[in-house]
Amino acid sequence: METLTKAWFSDKAGTKKQRDVSLMKEHHAQYGISGNCFDLAIWLLHEFKEAGIQAYPVGHELHNSSAHAAVVAVDEEGRRFLCDLGDQWLQPILIDSKSRNFTPEKIRGFFPAADVQVSSEPGQLEIAYHRPNGKISRQNYDTDPVEMNFFHEAAERSQNYIYPKALLEQRISYKNETAHWEFYNWQSFLSTTEGLYHDAPAESIEGWAARIHEKTGYDREFLIEALSIYKKLENSNLAH
Repeated sequence: METLTKAWFSDKAGTKKQRDVSLMKEHHAQYGISGNCFDLAIWLLHEFKEAGIQAYPVGHELHNSSAHAAVVAVDEEGRRFLCDLGDQWLQPILIDSKSRNFTPEKIRGFFPAADVQVSSEPGQLEIAYHRPNGKISRQNYDTDPVEMNFFHEAAERSQNYIYPKALLEQRISYKNETAHWEFYNWQSFLSTTEGLYHDAPAESIEGWAARIHEKTGYDREFLIEALSIYKKLENSNLAH
C-alpha cells in the first residue's frame, strides 16, 4: 500500500483521479506500483467479481479525507470475512461473532508483527492490534455494505487529497514470519514479532528511491519523480 502513486498520477490525470482497474494493472506491469487503500479495494472487488465471490466495500470515515477503505467477502455459508489490503493484512479474517470458528481471543497469523482481536456487532467491527511491546491500537469499521456510487465518490475525494507526508507499507519476509516494512515522512522501519528495527536515514531522494526499490521492486525513476513531488509539498508547507 502506498500514496506515492496518488501524487505521481495527480498531475497526469484529468479531472478523474481514481484509476480504473485496467489502468492500475497497466501501471503495475510498467512500474511495479500498486496504490492506496481505495485502489486496492477497487482492484480486489474486481478480482472477487471475476472469481464469482460475493463481496462489497466497507470502511470508516468515508465522507472525509481521513477515509479508509477495505472489502468484506462472503463465503458460500454466508460467513463474512474482512479483507484489508490497505492495512497489509496477511489473510481474510472471520468477523461474524455467531459463526463457527469465530474467536474473540487474540490470534496471530492474520496481521504482520501483531496479534489481532476481533469484536463484532451488527454493522460495526473493532480490531485490536496487540504489538510485541505490549502496545494496543484499535481500528473500527462500518461493516454494512457501502453503496458503490458513494464508494467511488469517496475514492475520488481521497485521490484528490494529497497529504504532504508520503507513506508506503510493504510486507517483507523476515526469518520465519512476514514482517511489515514502512516508509513514512522520510523515515523507514521494520516491524517484527521481535520488535521494531529502525533504518538509518537516507541522504537524498535518490537514496530513498534505491532503498524503496530494494524493498518493493518499484521502478526507480517513478520513485524519484513521486518522492520529488512530496519533497516539494513539504518545502511548500514549510514556506507557509
